[in-house]
Amino acid sequence: MKNLLLSFLLIAFTSLVSFGQNSSTIKVAGNCGMCKKNIETAAKAAGAMTAAWDKNTKLLKVTFDAAATSTDKLELAIANAGYDTEHQTASNEAYGKLDECCQYDRKKKKKS
Repeated sequence: MKNLLLSFLLIAFTSLVSFGQNSSTIKVAGNCGMCKKNIETAAKAAGAMTAAWDKNTKLLKVTFDAAATSTDKLELAIANAGYDTEHQTASNEAYGKLDECCQYDRKKKKKS
């Protein structure tokens, strides 16, 4: 009986913690390990609870509280850090501040 009650409480707590939690995958341009750190840091600063960018697939997997942020806010923060996303293009100024190894081939229309 004690184990049943403990299991019930664990399930209830897990449900409460994950309520309002969203996950998303965002395409983000970049090249290297430094890009990974910058992209993940920008996403977390914009409210992501977790952020993991893969340099081979160029995909950023994030989890976030939908009451605190959104994919739009996350993408804007990443673009402000110099990285183009699916829906946001980094300004030329932000892109120009990236280290040379991080300056990826830009295929999207560049913003001034």
